[in-house]
Amino acid sequence: MADRRLQVFHAVAKQLSFTKAAEILFMTQPAVTFQIKQLEEHFNTRLFDRGHGRIALTPAGELVLTYAERILGLSSEMDVRLAEMTGEISGSLLVGASTTIAEFMLPRILGEFKSAYPNVRPRLVVANSETIETRVAEHTIDIGFIESPSHQPNLETETCCDDELHVVCSPKFPLAKFKELSPQQLTEHPYVSREPGSGTREFTDSYLRKAGIAPDEMKLVMELGSPIALNGVVETGLGFAIASVGSVRKAQRLGDLISIPLKPRLIRTLSMVYPKEKFRSRLVTTFVDFAASRLKQMSTK
Repeated sequence: MADRRLQVFHAVAKQLSFTKAAEILFMTQPAVTFQIKQLEEHFNTRLFDRGHGRIALTPAGELVLTYAERILGLSSEMDVRLAEMTGEISGSLLVGASTTIAEFMLPRILGEFKSAYPNVRPRLVVANSETIETRVAEHTIDIGFIESPSHQPNLETETCCDDELHVVCSPKFPLAKFKELSPQQLTEHPYVSREPGSGTREFTDSYLRKAGIAPDEMKLVMELGSPIALNGVVETGLGFAIASVGSVRKAQRLGDLISIPLKPRLIRTLSMVYPKEKFRSRLVTTFVDFAASRLKQMSTK
């Protein structure tokens, strides 16, 4: 129901990029530019300053953004509330998740949820925790699952389950003979890490610092943006990694990897994030409860 020009303006204002807004909206860049031009003509003022390959909101643009967020939020809430009057849980569900959760936990949960509610259309966005937080804050996804504490002041955080991280290595790697490992024992061995911005990386670095080890003291040999890629490299014996126990269960069963607990134990809390003071539809609320319950069950196995 909301004016399409406002939807396009909101996307451009949040991304500060016509190209990125076009990708998010599945539109061409000329179509986005045309919608913004129409809105500027309607208000008879410029909403963006353009120059040197960058754009910025004008004071008028800042004002329009404030109202656009309220208008779009109310429009979305109206659509959802009217749909819910039918008593049927249906519609689009936009879920974001950091890579470990998305690759090893959520696929089964989404499949089970879809089976229980066949009229729901789930869509999963996968990125590292930092990116997922940003997308939730920008209202481009309904709810996010992340592996590190939220850094966004405008997001609400709910813990859903604990996740333990172990040292992961090939059965032939020198560390494989130990039943548990201290952080100090890791500094002399080649280390394969997740990329900056990853929740796993942030949590592991914090753990090392508390143990008196600066992250740059580790013998870092490679950084990878996916837990599946991490497992593949570690299986070759190039180095060890620190990863979620859940991400290596299959490789352990096959005998390709082993996991060794750390001492002190390295346990983090997986969290759900969503915008503060934002209406949550019955669909989103139902999925949150469903996913939280299933994640807790999976973490205890």
